[in-house]
Amino acid sequence: MTVTVAAVRRPRRRSLEGRRRRTALVMLAPAIAGLVLFFGLPLVVSVLLSFTRFDLLSAPQFVGLLNYTYLFTQDPDVGTAALNTLWFVVILVPVRTVCAMLVAGLLARVRRGSGVWRTLLYLPALVPPVASVVAFVFLFNPGTGPVATVLQAFGIQSPLWFNDPALAKPSLVILGVWVTGDLMIVFLAAMLDVPRDLYEAAGLDGASGVQKVRFITLPTIAPVIGFAVVTGVIAALQYFTEAAVASGVASGKATVGQGTATGLGYPNQSLLTYTEYLYAHGFAEYQLGYASAMAVVLFVISAVLLGLTMRRISVFRMAS
Repeated sequence: MTVTVAAVRRPRRRSLEGRRRRTALVMLAPAIAGLVLFFGLPLVVSVLLSFTRFDLLSAPQFVGLLNYTYLFTQDPDVGTAALNTLWFVVILVPVRTVCAMLVAGLLARVRRGSGVWRTLLYLPALVPPVASVVAFVFLFNPGTGPVATVLQAFGIQSPLWFNDPALAKPSLVILGVWVTGDLMIVFLAAMLDVPRDLYEAAGLDGASGVQKVRFITLPTIAPVIGFAVVTGVIAALQYFTEAAVASGVASGKATVGQGTATGLGYPNQSLLTYTEYLYAHGFAEYQLGYASAMAVVLFVISAVLLGLTMRRISVFRMAS
Protein backbone atom coordinates (compact mmCIF):
# COMPACT_ATOMS: atom_id res chain seq x y z
CA MET A 1 0.00 0.00 0.00
CA THR A 2 1.48 3.33 -1.11
CA VAL A 3 1.21 6.40 1.14
CA THR A 4 1.54 9.73 -0.64
CA VAL A 5 3.37 12.75 0.77
CA ALA A 6 0.14 14.79 0.73
CA ALA A 7 -1.61 12.16 2.85
CA VAL A 8 1.16 12.39 5.44
CA ARG A 9 1.19 16.17 5.52
CA ARG A 10 -2.58 16.54 5.83
CA PRO A 11 -2.85 15.28 9.45
CA ARG A 12 0.13 17.41 10.43
CA ARG A 13 -1.47 20.49 8.91
CA ARG A 14 -4.73 19.79 10.72
CA SER A 15 -2.84 19.30 13.97
CA LEU A 16 -1.01 22.60 13.46
CA GLU A 17 -4.27 24.45 12.71
CA GLY A 18 -5.91 22.96 15.80
CA ARG A 19 -2.96 24.04 17.91
CA ARG A 20 -3.22 27.57 16.55
CA ARG A 21 -6.95 27.69 17.32
CA ARG A 22 -6.35 26.53 20.88
CA THR A 23 -3.60 29.12 21.31
CA ALA A 24 -5.89 31.86 20.00
CA LEU A 25 -8.68 30.77 22.35
CA VAL A 26 -6.28 30.84 25.30
CA MET A 27 -5.18 34.36 24.37
CA LEU A 28 -8.78 35.51 23.93
CA ALA A 29 -10.06 33.77 27.07
CA PRO A 30 -9.67 36.80 29.41
CA ALA A 31 -11.50 39.10 26.96
CA ILE A 32 -14.24 36.53 26.35
CA ALA A 33 -14.65 35.95 30.09
CA GLY A 34 -14.90 39.69 30.73
CA LEU A 35 -17.43 40.08 27.92
CA VAL A 36 -19.59 37.28 29.30
CA LEU A 37 -19.25 38.40 32.92
CA PHE A 38 -19.73 42.15 32.49
CA PHE A 39 -22.01 42.27 29.44
CA GLY A 40 -23.69 38.95 28.71
CA LEU A 41 -24.66 38.07 32.28
CA PRO A 42 -26.02 41.55 33.20
CA LEU A 43 -27.97 41.57 29.94
CA VAL A 44 -29.60 38.24 30.72
CA VAL A 45 -30.36 39.31 34.30
CA SER A 46 -31.87 42.59 33.07
CA VAL A 47 -34.13 40.74 30.66
CA LEU A 48 -35.30 38.43 33.44
CA LEU A 49 -35.85 41.29 35.90
CA SER A 50 -37.86 43.20 33.28
CA PHE A 51 -40.69 40.68 33.78
CA THR A 52 -40.75 41.20 37.55
CA ARG A 53 -41.57 43.76 40.23
CA PHE A 54 -38.35 44.25 42.18
CA ASP A 55 -37.39 46.94 44.72
CA LEU A 56 -34.04 45.57 46.01
CA LEU A 57 -35.62 44.92 49.43
CA SER A 58 -37.88 41.96 48.68
CA ALA A 59 -37.73 39.01 46.31
CA PRO A 60 -38.66 39.71 42.66
CA GLN A 61 -42.31 39.01 41.81
CA PHE A 62 -43.16 37.84 38.30
CA VAL A 63 -45.60 40.24 36.58
CA GLY A 64 -45.28 39.14 32.96
CA LEU A 65 -45.49 41.95 30.41
CA LEU A 66 -46.90 44.48 32.87
CA ASN A 67 -43.75 46.62 32.88
CA TYR A 68 -43.66 46.79 29.09
CA THR A 69 -47.38 47.51 28.90
CA TYR A 70 -47.04 50.43 31.30
CA LEU A 71 -43.92 51.66 29.47
CA PHE A 72 -45.58 51.82 26.05
CA THR A 73 -49.13 52.81 27.00
CA GLN A 74 -49.34 54.50 30.40
CA ASP A 75 -46.07 56.18 31.40
CA PRO A 76 -46.72 59.93 30.97
CA ASP A 77 -43.09 61.06 30.76
CA VAL A 78 -41.24 58.33 28.85
CA GLY A 79 -42.27 59.86 25.52
CA THR A 80 -40.74 63.20 26.48
CA ALA A 81 -37.54 61.50 27.62
CA ALA A 82 -37.31 59.49 24.39
CA LEU A 83 -37.88 62.56 22.20
CA ASN A 84 -35.22 64.53 24.08
CA THR A 85 -32.75 61.69 23.61
CA LEU A 86 -33.63 61.44 19.92
CA TRP A 87 -33.05 65.21 19.63
CA PHE A 88 -29.49 64.76 20.88
CA VAL A 89 -28.94 61.88 18.43
CA VAL A 90 -30.23 63.89 15.45
CA ILE A 91 -28.70 67.28 16.33
CA LEU A 92 -25.70 66.81 18.62
CA VAL A 93 -24.02 63.96 16.73
CA PRO A 94 -23.99 65.65 13.27
CA VAL A 95 -23.00 69.04 14.72
CA ARG A 96 -20.05 67.59 16.69
CA THR A 97 -18.92 65.50 13.72
CA VAL A 98 -19.05 68.36 11.22
CA CYS A 99 -17.36 70.82 13.60
CA ALA A 100 -14.60 68.34 14.37
CA MET A 101 -14.03 67.78 10.64
CA LEU A 102 -13.92 71.51 9.91
CA VAL A 103 -11.46 72.25 12.71
CA ALA A 104 -9.30 69.29 11.71
CA GLY A 105 -9.31 70.50 8.10
CA LEU A 106 -8.15 73.95 9.19
CA LEU A 107 -5.42 72.53 11.41
CA ALA A 108 -4.22 70.29 8.59
CA ARG A 109 -3.49 73.45 6.56
CA VAL A 110 -1.70 75.31 9.36
CA ARG A 111 2.05 75.45 8.80
CA ARG A 112 3.28 77.47 11.77
CA GLY A 113 2.22 76.98 15.35
CA SER A 114 0.08 73.95 14.54
CA GLY A 115 1.21 72.17 17.71
CA VAL A 116 0.07 75.06 19.89
CA TRP A 117 -3.34 75.25 18.21
CA ARG A 118 -3.82 71.48 18.45
CA THR A 119 -3.04 71.58 22.16
CA LEU A 120 -5.37 74.52 22.86
CA LEU A 121 -8.25 72.95 20.93
CA TYR A 122 -7.75 69.55 22.53
CA LEU A 123 -7.48 70.75 26.14
CA PRO A 124 -11.26 71.18 26.71
CA ALA A 125 -11.73 67.47 26.01
CA LEU A 126 -9.58 66.70 29.06
CA VAL A 127 -11.93 68.53 31.43
CA PRO A 128 -14.20 66.12 33.37
CA PRO A 129 -17.83 66.27 32.14
CA VAL A 130 -19.22 67.41 35.49
CA ALA A 131 -16.70 70.25 35.79
CA SER A 132 -17.28 71.40 32.21
CA VAL A 133 -21.07 71.46 32.69
CA VAL A 134 -20.83 73.40 35.96
CA ALA A 135 -18.46 75.89 34.30
CA PHE A 136 -20.81 76.34 31.33
CA VAL A 137 -23.85 76.88 33.54
CA PHE A 138 -21.86 79.56 35.38
CA LEU A 139 -20.66 81.18 32.15
CA PHE A 140 -24.19 81.28 30.72
CA ASN A 141 -25.87 82.43 33.92
CA PRO A 142 -28.44 84.98 32.66
CA GLY A 143 -27.92 87.30 35.62
CA THR A 144 -24.27 87.31 36.66
CA GLY A 145 -22.49 85.13 34.09
CA PRO A 146 -19.61 86.49 31.97
CA VAL A 147 -21.57 85.90 28.76
CA ALA A 148 -24.49 87.97 30.08
CA THR A 149 -22.08 90.71 31.16
CA VAL A 150 -20.52 90.91 27.69
CA LEU A 151 -23.93 90.96 25.99
CA GLN A 152 -25.19 93.69 28.32
CA ALA A 153 -22.12 95.77 27.46
CA PHE A 154 -23.37 95.77 23.86
CA GLY A 155 -26.94 96.50 24.91
CA ILE A 156 -28.19 92.96 24.28
CA GLN A 157 -30.47 91.23 26.74
CA SER A 158 -29.00 87.88 27.73
CA PRO A 159 -31.15 84.79 27.02
CA LEU A 160 -32.00 82.47 29.88
CA TRP A 161 -29.92 79.64 28.35
CA PHE A 162 -30.16 76.66 30.74
CA ASN A 163 -33.25 78.15 32.38
CA ASP A 164 -35.16 78.36 29.08
CA PRO A 165 -36.78 75.11 27.79
CA ALA A 166 -36.18 76.23 24.20
CA LEU A 167 -32.45 76.95 24.72
CA ALA A 168 -31.42 74.30 27.27
CA LYS A 169 -30.65 71.58 24.70
CA PRO A 170 -28.91 73.96 22.24
CA SER A 171 -26.78 75.17 25.15
CA LEU A 172 -25.61 71.58 25.69
CA VAL A 173 -24.84 71.35 21.98
CA ILE A 174 -22.53 74.35 22.39
CA LEU A 175 -20.87 72.50 25.25
CA GLY A 176 -20.54 69.41 23.06
CA VAL A 177 -18.81 71.45 20.36
CA TRP A 178 -16.45 72.98 22.92
CA VAL A 179 -15.25 69.53 24.07
CA THR A 180 -14.97 68.05 20.58
CA GLY A 181 -11.18 67.99 20.73
CA ASP A 182 -10.98 64.22 21.07
CA LEU A 183 -12.91 63.74 17.82
CA MET A 184 -10.95 66.52 16.15
CA ILE A 185 -7.66 64.73 16.82
CA VAL A 186 -8.97 61.55 15.18
CA PHE A 187 -10.08 63.44 12.06
CA LEU A 188 -6.80 65.35 11.95
CA ALA A 189 -4.78 62.12 11.99
CA ALA A 190 -6.94 60.72 9.17
CA MET A 191 -6.61 63.87 7.04
CA LEU A 192 -2.85 64.03 7.49
CA ASP A 193 -2.68 60.41 6.33
CA VAL A 194 -4.29 61.21 2.95
CA PRO A 195 -1.56 60.92 0.26
CA ARG A 196 -0.46 64.35 -0.97
CA ASP A 197 0.05 62.91 -4.46
CA LEU A 198 -3.71 62.63 -4.88
CA TYR A 199 -4.21 66.34 -4.23
CA GLU A 200 -1.36 67.26 -6.57
CA ALA A 201 -2.73 65.07 -9.35
CA ALA A 202 -6.23 66.53 -8.86
CA GLY A 203 -4.77 70.05 -8.96
CA LEU A 204 -3.04 69.32 -12.27
CA ASP A 205 -6.40 68.15 -13.64
CA GLY A 206 -7.99 71.45 -12.64
CA ALA A 207 -9.94 70.27 -9.60
CA SER A 208 -11.13 72.96 -7.21
CA GLY A 209 -10.78 72.85 -3.45
CA VAL A 210 -14.37 71.68 -3.00
CA GLN A 211 -13.86 68.92 -5.55
CA LYS A 212 -10.71 67.77 -3.78
CA VAL A 213 -12.63 67.48 -0.53
CA ARG A 214 -15.58 65.75 -2.21
CA PHE A 215 -13.66 63.20 -4.27
CA ILE A 216 -10.43 62.71 -2.27
CA THR A 217 -10.71 63.71 1.39
CA LEU A 218 -14.18 62.41 2.23
CA PRO A 219 -13.85 58.99 0.53
CA THR A 220 -10.42 58.48 2.11
CA ILE A 221 -11.54 59.30 5.65
CA ALA A 222 -14.94 57.59 5.26
CA PRO A 223 -14.04 54.86 7.81
CA VAL A 224 -13.19 57.54 10.38
CA ILE A 225 -16.48 59.33 9.66
CA GLY A 226 -18.27 56.04 10.25
CA PHE A 227 -16.41 55.56 13.52
CA ALA A 228 -17.33 59.08 14.67
CA VAL A 229 -21.00 58.67 13.79
CA VAL A 230 -21.37 55.22 15.37
CA THR A 231 -19.62 56.19 18.62
CA GLY A 232 -21.55 59.47 18.65
CA VAL A 233 -24.90 57.72 18.31
CA ILE A 234 -23.99 55.32 21.13
CA ALA A 235 -22.97 58.23 23.39
CA ALA A 236 -26.11 60.24 22.52
CA LEU A 237 -28.42 57.32 23.29
CA GLN A 238 -26.74 57.10 26.71
CA TYR A 239 -26.65 60.87 27.23
CA PHE A 240 -26.86 61.32 30.97
CA THR A 241 -24.13 63.19 32.84
CA GLU A 242 -24.23 66.53 31.01
CA ALA A 243 -28.05 66.77 30.97
CA ALA A 244 -28.45 65.66 34.58
CA VAL A 245 -25.77 67.98 35.97
CA ALA A 246 -26.94 70.97 33.92
CA SER A 247 -30.51 70.39 35.03
CA GLY A 248 -29.49 70.04 38.68
CA VAL A 249 -27.17 73.05 38.76
CA ALA A 250 -29.54 75.34 36.87
CA SER A 251 -32.42 74.41 39.19
CA GLY A 252 -30.31 74.76 42.33
CA LYS A 253 -30.37 71.07 43.28
CA ALA A 254 -27.19 69.29 44.27
CA THR A 255 -28.31 65.72 43.53
CA VAL A 256 -29.60 63.85 40.48
CA GLY A 257 -32.80 61.89 40.70
CA GLN A 258 -33.63 63.08 44.21
CA GLY A 259 -37.08 62.04 45.41
CA THR A 260 -39.12 60.72 42.51
CA ALA A 261 -38.80 60.53 38.74
CA THR A 262 -41.27 63.40 38.34
CA GLY A 263 -39.88 66.92 38.21
CA LEU A 264 -36.62 65.89 36.52
CA GLY A 265 -35.13 67.52 33.45
CA TYR A 266 -35.33 71.17 34.51
CA PRO A 267 -36.44 73.39 32.89
CA ASN A 268 -39.86 71.93 32.12
CA GLN A 269 -38.46 68.45 31.33
CA SER A 270 -36.47 69.84 28.39
CA LEU A 271 -33.31 68.08 29.63
CA LEU A 272 -35.00 64.85 30.70
CA THR A 273 -33.17 62.10 28.80
CA TYR A 274 -34.14 58.45 28.61
CA THR A 275 -31.19 57.25 30.69
CA GLU A 276 -31.83 59.90 33.35
CA TYR A 277 -35.46 58.77 33.56
CA LEU A 278 -34.30 55.15 33.78
CA TYR A 279 -31.84 56.02 36.55
CA ALA A 280 -34.52 57.84 38.52
CA HIS A 281 -36.92 54.91 38.35
CA GLY A 282 -34.25 52.40 39.29
CA PHE A 283 -32.35 54.22 42.04
CA ALA A 284 -34.71 56.97 43.25
CA GLU A 285 -38.00 55.07 43.25
CA TYR A 286 -36.43 51.58 43.54
CA GLN A 287 -38.44 50.21 40.63
CA LEU A 288 -35.70 47.90 39.38
CA GLY A 289 -38.07 45.72 37.36
CA TYR A 290 -39.46 48.67 35.43
CA ALA A 291 -35.99 50.17 35.01
CA SER A 292 -34.79 46.84 33.59
CA ALA A 293 -37.63 46.89 31.07
CA MET A 294 -36.58 50.41 30.04
CA ALA A 295 -32.98 49.23 29.68
CA VAL A 296 -34.00 46.30 27.47
CA VAL A 297 -36.01 48.60 25.21
CA LEU A 298 -33.04 50.99 25.00
CA PHE A 299 -30.76 48.09 24.06
CA VAL A 300 -33.07 46.97 21.25
CA ILE A 301 -33.53 50.49 19.89
CA SER A 302 -29.77 51.11 20.06
CA ALA A 303 -29.08 47.92 18.12
CA VAL A 304 -31.61 48.88 15.43
CA LEU A 305 -30.33 52.45 15.10
CA LEU A 306 -26.70 51.35 14.94
CA GLY A 307 -27.56 48.75 12.32
CA LEU A 308 -29.30 51.37 10.17
CA THR A 309 -26.44 53.83 10.71
CA MET A 310 -23.77 51.34 9.69
CA ARG A 311 -25.81 50.39 6.64
CA ARG A 312 -26.09 54.02 5.58
CA ILE A 313 -22.35 54.46 6.10
CA SER A 314 -21.63 51.43 3.93
CA VAL A 315 -23.84 52.86 1.16
CA PHE A 316 -22.01 56.20 1.46
CA ARG A 317 -18.61 54.51 1.14
CA MET A 318 -19.74 52.54 -1.91
CA ALA A 319 -21.16 55.68 -3.54
CA SER A 320 -17.90 57.53 -2.89
